[in-house]
Amino acid sequence: MSNVGAISRLAGRDTGVQSSKALARNGYDGWFVVSVVALLGLGIVMVGSASMGIAERQLGQPFYYLMRQSVYIVVGLVAAAAVLSIHLERWQRSGGMLLITAVLLLILVLVPGVGREVNGSIRWLSLGLFNVQPSELVKLFVIIYLSGYLVRRRDEVRNSISGFVKPMFLLTLLCLLLLAEPDFGAVAIMMTTAVALMFLAGVRLWQFIVLFCVVGGALATLAYSSPYRVARMTAFLDPWADPFASGFQLTQALIAFGRGEWFGVGLGSSIQKLFYLPEAHTDFMYAVLAEELGLLVAAAVIVLFVVLVVRTFIIGRRAERVGQPFGAYLAYGLGLWIALQAFTNIGVNLGVLPTKGLTLPLMSYGGSSLVVMLVAVALVLRVDMESRQAVSGRQAGRRRGGNSW
Repeated sequence: MSNVGAISRLAGRDTGVQSSKALARNGYDGWFVVSVVALLGLGIVMVGSASMGIAERQLGQPFYYLMRQSVYIVVGLVAAAAVLSIHLERWQRSGGMLLITAVLLLILVLVPGVGREVNGSIRWLSLGLFNVQPSELVKLFVIIYLSGYLVRRRDEVRNSISGFVKPMFLLTLLCLLLLAEPDFGAVAIMMTTAVALMFLAGVRLWQFIVLFCVVGGALATLAYSSPYRVARMTAFLDPWADPFASGFQLTQALIAFGRGEWFGVGLGSSIQKLFYLPEAHTDFMYAVLAEELGLLVAAAVIVLFVVLVVRTFIIGRRAERVGQPFGAYLAYGLGLWIALQAFTNIGVNLGVLPTKGLTLPLMSYGGSSLVVMLVAVALVLRVDMESRQAVSGRQAGRRRGGNSW
């Protein structure tokens, strides 16, 4: 992992913060857990606040989305507990099967009569009481598969161009299926995460530059190949040119930020969520949060995501140091995914990025996104637990060796 030095320096050296005894004694990374719990708690509060108006109008039940989000959290925590009990070696062996499952799910979504269409996109599978969005699972499965691939083909990835071309073919297939839905946002997040993870694995700089240019050029071509994507791009560049049509979402989000000022208008007092700001409890929840709780709390959310991502990289770095490359790649990949998706969602809300249908991790309303993200959190905790066990085992071995003298 020759390219992780810069990331590690940004993350900091955790060995100076806690002694080896403390690492062995504590079960999980405290800052990581605190940031996850804080984001979940703030998210459930804001989902309830942002969704009351639309739930009352559409369903006559103001707490409908709040109750469903609460159920999703419970389901996600149960799934996370199950994942936490599975050894990383099993996930590494299952990478190929998970990738095949991802392809089959995306094909299933496109089967007429099976996939469910919402707002012009066919991205969901209906399971009766709730819908499943396969693209969320696909992003997770790709990271698991690629982490195992980088361990198995480490030398080929570093020394041969075929090492990074092979997985790119598989990812291209997934991208074509995602674009057929269409889901350009998932494609952008998945491909960017994959390219960054391969760079961390030691791909030669010139190969990385070529790969980055190819992927970037392909994404740019796709963005400008469809009229509605071009409309989103132009709206992002100048939303006030057409504030009641293509620029409506963004202008309403900016108004929400302006109304919130430093300390907000008060929890539950947002005006923009009252049918001015579309998708107030999903894609644009961050704007409602800024309006009701103010710039300081909005900035605190960004800090929480920074802490979450930095601690994830620290966990990955520790796994690398104790000789657990799969766990290291897995933590790096999951950290990159969370960082990119959070950055994109917040950037869209602030008007610095084009509009994308991406949720804010751990906070926005959505069962698939929330459950899968909690599973990702559990995988990071599993990496943390196994690396700590390795540190503890080494210490015990040293003590036994010392006592034998």
